Formats: sequence, C-alpha cells, structure tokens
Amino acid sequence: MDDEILVRNCLAGDRRAFAEIVSRYERPLYHVALRTLGNTEDARDATQNTFVKAWVNLGQFDQSRRLFSWLYRIALNESINRLRARRKQEPLDERLVDRGRAPEEDAEQHERRQQLELAMAQLSEANQEVLVLRHWMQLSYDEIADAIGIPPKTVKSRLFSARTRLGEVLRSMGVQAP
Repeated sequence: MDDEILVRNCLAGDRRAFAEIVSRYERPLYHVALRTLGNTEDARDATQNTFVKAWVNLGQFDQSRRLFSWLYRIALNESINRLRARRKQEPLDERLVDRGRAPEEDAEQHERRQQLELAMAQLSEANQEVLVLRHWMQLSYDEIADAIGIPPKTVKSRLFSARTRLGEVLRSMGVQAP
C-alpha cells in the first residue's frame, strides 16, 4: 500500500494504517535522531515523539508532498529541540573533562566551535539547513533532496553557495583555515 492511501486511511480513523507508517519509517527516523543526538535513549524518545506529533498533526499534512519528507522534518526538529534542551541542562562544564588533550587544545577547539556557530548564525536558514544535513548528519545529496523537497542538483548548488558564504563569513571574522 502506498503512503497516499495509508494517510487517507489514517485520516479516516484506521489505526492499523498508522501502524504501517510507523513500521515503514521508524528505522530511518530513528537513525536521523541518533545521528543528531548521539544517544540511543534520546533517539528512541525523539522517534516516538515524532510519531505522536505526526498522528496529532496528520490532518495538516500536505498530501502533494512526500510523507517521508514531512516525517523527516518532524524528527529533525524534535532532535534539534532535544539538543537545545540538553545543552541548557548540562551541569558539567566541558572544559573540566579530561580528554587527554592539553588545555590549549581544548581552548582552541572551543573557540573554533564558537566561531563556527557565530558564522552559521549569519547564514540564511536554507544554507544552514543543507550544511547541517550534509556535514553534521552526513546525509547523501539524494537524502537531503528527499528531506527538504528539492532536486539533488539544487542540493549541490545550494551546498556550494552555502560553503562559499560560510567561508566568506569566517574570513570576515578573521578566522584562518586550519
């Protein structure tokens, strides 16, 4: 049964159709959450919340789009929100954890991370999105295209533009390539 029929059946109240959607997409969405969060428990929770939100908001789903893209977006947003919440609750300062590196190396890495975050914040949302999906989540061009609903060639073009713009912003901040 294709996604369009499953969605229609869900909207008509068929819970088995939604169970089929969960069965079909649970694994790939779990992997999205796991790549983003790096923690199996958080990834399971994020995946479960993704399906709860999907069930509640299914009536708002634009059926002209791919179901996976919509679910992927919910999973990604859920994962990012969990990351933000986790950062707010982290009681231990990262710099206090011994990772076998010299304090200067930790300080340099922390500074580079802050510079990158500042530079990313200056990019458009579209540029941020493709950079995160490609370089942090390590998705292929085709996976990115499916997730955000654009052709793979547009993904490549957008990535090129985003990388170029990020380089410009970093250079304007005085950041030199390592």
